[in-house]
Amino acid sequence: MVQEKLPCSRRDEQARAQRCAYNAFQLKACRARILLSCMQKKLGACAGMDPALPACKVQKANTADNAETTMSSTTTDTASSVDVVLIGGGVMSATLGTLLRQLQPDWSISIFERLDSVAEESSNAWNNAGTGHSALCELNYTPQQADGSVDITKAINVNEQFQVSRQFWTYLVEQNILASARDFLTPVPHMSFVWGDKNVSFLQARYKALSEHPLFSGMEFTQDQAQIAQWAPLIMRNRPAGQNLAVTRSLRGTDVNFGALTRLLFTYLVSTPACTLHTKHDVHDIRRDADGRWVIKVQDTRLHTEREVKARFVFIGGGGGALPLLQKTGIPEARGVGGFPVSGQFLRCTNPDLIAQHHAKIYGKASVGAPPMSVPHLDTRMIDGAPALLFGPYAGFSTRFLKNGSLMDLPRSIRASNISAMLAVARDNWPLTKYLIEQVMQTHNDRIKALRDFIPDAQAKDWELVVAGQRVQIIKKDAKKGGVLQFGTEVISSADGSVAALLGASPGASTAAPIMLTVLKKCFASKLPEWEGKLKQIIPSYGQKLADNPALCTQLFDKTTSVLGLKEV
Repeated sequence: MVQEKLPCSRRDEQARAQRCAYNAFQLKACRARILLSCMQKKLGACAGMDPALPACKVQKANTADNAETTMSSTTTDTASSVDVVLIGGGVMSATLGTLLRQLQPDWSISIFERLDSVAEESSNAWNNAGTGHSALCELNYTPQQADGSVDITKAINVNEQFQVSRQFWTYLVEQNILASARDFLTPVPHMSFVWGDKNVSFLQARYKALSEHPLFSGMEFTQDQAQIAQWAPLIMRNRPAGQNLAVTRSLRGTDVNFGALTRLLFTYLVSTPACTLHTKHDVHDIRRDADGRWVIKVQDTRLHTEREVKARFVFIGGGGGALPLLQKTGIPEARGVGGFPVSGQFLRCTNPDLIAQHHAKIYGKASVGAPPMSVPHLDTRMIDGAPALLFGPYAGFSTRFLKNGSLMDLPRSIRASNISAMLAVARDNWPLTKYLIEQVMQTHNDRIKALRDFIPDAQAKDWELVVAGQRVQIIKKDAKKGGVLQFGTEVISSADGSVAALLGASPGASTAAPIMLTVLKKCFASKLPEWEGKLKQIIPSYGQKLADNPALCTQLFDKTTSVLGLKEV
């Protein structure tokens, strides 16, 4: 496990003190600093600064009181050794960094992002559906059994995880780390919509099983088409008569702008001491040094310079880019792990009148062979303060592991240790392969035809195709099948807890807080007794199951609803 403390060396402390003194001098010589800044801009030296974060926060980060905190790699030509390195400027790194800052404020943290801004890959609002995944409407979390019953085990687990995220965000608002949750969180009804006798029977059984559970309190079911038209006018307008339809609705649903949340969390982090964020910095190698620390080789892609940073703990949260870096660590736990990339596309509505008529996230049933992330849904979104309407996703295929990645990502990830598992998955997943081929071959009219299952009178002129993010599903060895394709998320860490990587996709960002609690448990087990009190402040249900405590479930739901401003839906 990671040691009880992660102190920097005395030499690093002396270097930090020198930098503090230097920055204090810069503060007193304000005119000179402004002139130097102008010169740096002309030379392109400030390219590492993140334009997505407010300028006032960057300025605060460069004051003498926060000499270790900066957004620019050029102004922190700094420490070759830190306590924690976070790879990737997405919501996972932002969440883990924020947790660690609450639990161990004296640890130094460096964050490296390969793009010129944070939250530009999977966390970007246009690269995901923005659903606060809590199994209120997602039918793939409630599989129907052979006897007709519905298994709600996974739905309960997913909902529990989202309640942890709500508690985490509530704490951040109460501590004024986030000014208002409504900057990234919007109440939006979550609905399930099906047609056909078999599917209606399934939805009714699902509703009966879920509505009896406190986590799903208040869920409604109807087959009354006038009621459905009131809840969601677009899906009933000009719909052919005679269809057997059913809908469930929950007013507990949310839309989450994970890009906005990520930027807010990084804004906070760079305002704290001993935290640096470096954009346009690509981590392309990671190895263990003789002293047990990790050596991260980083390239400044603007200045074309390289440097090495040592860290006692490394989190690899770079979305699809996590797998290649995990493989480079050489830890035994990474052997046999492969990845299968799946890209996503959405139809985005360009007609303001249509957007204004819809206010819900409506999920249907997935096509045969479709991965869980491809369940069709019609989504109200709130992005940068403006409502949007999307339908999808439509799957695509690319060998890139990141939207801004390389076509060689998949070939380069193949190893002697994982090729047999990858071939077994290719052999056993023909329905998925067939589905992807069909999706790639679709025309715009084909996509509009699929949309008309939800909006019967949809017109092609009102919709445009946008490319969403890239997801990499996990492939792991299996004793019976040779290899299996997993559709969830998984934290893979070294035996000593000094390095961890997050792989996989859905439910992903919605459960960032509980996933990062898993990282803490795996990698900092010896620190948990010391941190327990603080963790219970941050996550009041920490160590408990809300499903087993209805009173606590109701109490915390009411509190988070109030603090997060989710009463009006």
